[in-house]
Amino acid sequence: MSHPRPDDDVIALLSAPVHAETLGRLHRRLEQQAERAGLIDVAYTTVDSPVGKLLLAATGRGLVRVAYASEDHDRVLEVLGQKLSLRILRAPKRLEDAARELDEYFDRRRQVFDLRLDLSLSRGFRQLVQQHLPEIGYGTTRSYRQVAELVGNPKAVRAVGTACATNPLPIVVPCHRVLRTDGTLGGYIGGTEAKTALINLEAA
Repeated sequence: MSHPRPDDDVIALLSAPVHAETLGRLHRRLEQQAERAGLIDVAYTTVDSPVGKLLLAATGRGLVRVAYASEDHDRVLEVLGQKLSLRILRAPKRLEDAARELDEYFDRRRQVFDLRLDLSLSRGFRQLVQQHLPEIGYGTTRSYRQVAELVGNPKAVRAVGTACATNPLPIVVPCHRVLRTDGTLGGYIGGTEAKTALINLEAA
């Protein structure tokens, strides 16, 4: 007759199912301790919205990423790890203001976002365009050509399109308000359905 080894008890303990409530409590403790120790370079959370589940991520400088589910949130986090820091942790508390302002926006109670932004995922002309996009007012639209003129480079229409298509902060930095010269939608990082939904939301 074989006797159970001490290792068997450890394996059985580790294999036992853990309640979601316990996991949640452990994660909150981890989050609090990591926050106090200054170990979180990129905090993230996910929120539900009328255009699907959104990933929100922030650095110490401000909101750095808003990502649609169609972008693959796991892949987005992987890229953030490569470009910003591997010290990434789900920390909803750090994103409370962003989540609240997005809720207010979708409830038509907010027209302008009042959040600190970290635009470090963009460089050069793309970042310049993204800095100017909030100047397009709620409920209004501009063409790619008009945005090129706005940033002082009227011939850079194609580059403006690229800057809008690679905007790391959709919705908050309103690239959805930029259309083709003929009034058609053009591309959008969240897909044409999401772009239409945002334009209709603001037009109501």
